[in-house]
Amino acid sequence: MQLKRVVVTGIGALTPLGNTLQEYWNGLMNGVSGADHTTLFDATKFKTRFACEVKGFDVTKFFDRKEARKLDRFTHFALAVAEEAIKDSGIQPDKENHDRIGVIWGSGIGGLRTFQEEVMEFSKGDGTPRFNPFFIPKIISDIASGHISIKYGFRGPNFTTVSACASSTNALIDSFNYIRLGKADIIVSGGSEASVTEAGVGGFNALQALSLRNDDPKTASRPFDLNRDGFVLGEGAGCIILEELEHAKARGAKIYAEMLGGGMSADAHHITAPHPEGLGALNVMRAVLDDAGMSTADIDYINVHGTSTPLGDVSETKAILGVFGENAYKLNISSTKSMTGHLLGAAGAVEAIASIMAVIHDLVPPTINHFTDDPQFDPKLNFTFNKAQKRTVRNAMSNTFGFGGHNASVIFGKYDS
Repeated sequence: MQLKRVVVTGIGALTPLGNTLQEYWNGLMNGVSGADHTTLFDATKFKTRFACEVKGFDVTKFFDRKEARKLDRFTHFALAVAEEAIKDSGIQPDKENHDRIGVIWGSGIGGLRTFQEEVMEFSKGDGTPRFNPFFIPKIISDIASGHISIKYGFRGPNFTTVSACASSTNALIDSFNYIRLGKADIIVSGGSEASVTEAGVGGFNALQALSLRNDDPKTASRPFDLNRDGFVLGEGAGCIILEELEHAKARGAKIYAEMLGGGMSADAHHITAPHPEGLGALNVMRAVLDDAGMSTADIDYINVHGTSTPLGDVSETKAILGVFGENAYKLNISSTKSMTGHLLGAAGAVEAIASIMAVIHDLVPPTINHFTDDPQFDPKLNFTFNKAQKRTVRNAMSNTFGFGGHNASVIFGKYDS
């Protein structure tokens, strides 16, 4: 069968750099760090006392307080970015077949804050079970996609992908496939996460995964730097409206970019550590290039997973060299996690948005906080250190890798009618 083309017609972003798409992009271009001392809870006794929090988010702009209490923070974020993206897309719901519009979302953890609060409250009592009737609906990861579909009446494919930090990239890939196979006209896709909690920070501290740079949070996320010491936990959401090309043209939609391919693989190696030679990352980049029908020479920019961990950054770089060979030296590579921190299940969507914006504006966001070269990295690679770089970005690849060895990669390119 002839696969249909899939384009991007709407975008929404809520990140530690700002609460709209434009604020997010401005922050990236200006090399702003979203990290600061933790305010969402008292982190005094924690090994890591900072995070990349969403700032100034007013939930009452989207819900009344009674309704807001029925939702976890990760669902607040999901509904906020979906609203921005749907408005941006110009979709007129009363003119659409709602059976042909779906919602496919990603979240690695879901309602962690709610789960923590309910269990802590129960532990203070005499053992008598007194739980909020919305406890379960608030914590389940799929509830965000459910709420989006309920709000707008979208009755097409609806589910949530869970693959740790690759979750929302997998959501984008599933959305892409449903549309190009003709099973939907439009899919609201992306991801949200809100795990800056005592349990989230404490759990990642126990894994020794987080940076301990409490004296200088804003420079703590240092991908590819010699003195990187772990990632910075972030929160937020990103939403992308994916649409079948002819449907978008028929309604006169603006088209930001085209989604060209999606690839998936597994490390089959370790629950948290990447394959030391980057085998899973290598395979997923080969898979996405094959799916898009592209060669390595077609890619201008890779938004890498680049978490600022000692092992992960090395593994991914080995994979890039293994896949791209000499063409690796013609690429711009950057880790926007140096600015946003690691948004876990929302990372894929938020970083895909950065990649799309790079394609639109021919600007590559930087990898900030680079101070000292690490001899493990080939000095001929262009990591776009510290300042955004102007270049033609025909096609951009975005990589995400999750605990459990889950790898997902997507490619977006300039729309050519």
